Amino acid sequence: MPDKSVSLVGETMKEIADSYKKSLESPVSLLQLKTLTTAIAPLQIPDETIISDWERLIIQAQRINQMAAELEVMLREFKAIATRLNSQNVCDYLTVRVPWIKHKSDESFVLTTRKVDLFRAEREASLLAQQLRQQTRKKALRLQRYGNSKADTADSNLVNFKLR
Repeated sequence: MPDKSVSLVGETMKEIADSYKKSLESPVSLLQLKTLTTAIAPLQIPDETIISDWERLIIQAQRINQMAAELEVMLREFKAIATRLNSQNVCDYLTVRVPWIKHKSDESFVLTTRKVDLFRAEREASLLAQQLRQQTRKKALRLQRYGNSKADTADSNLVNFKLR
């Protein structure tokens, strides 16, 4: 019995070698060559052997955090669009959180969430507007006190500015 299996394996190997030689001897068209190269994927080393599981874990945590940051931007864009349609009361806003992975100093990870502040842009815009109004008022008061002789020419346009 073992002799038959050995001879069968030997014959099969010989057939494979013969078919390989025949395929090399026969003319191959460019179309066939393209099909041959795409039909059989080249031997590739799996990603698991290139990088360690620890590195993959770190990369995965970074990807999750990147996706969370992108989601946060998309939520802010959603809110901006909904705010433009606010006359129709399109949306109510509750507390929104996105997943976040913290990498601790002891090399461990914590899967948690991070609050998304959807109203930050409005607060910052309001604060900036308030600061600009204060600067304008100060310049107008300075011009009124000291007159145009000591003021810059650019500041002289503010004399006609009415204090609100």
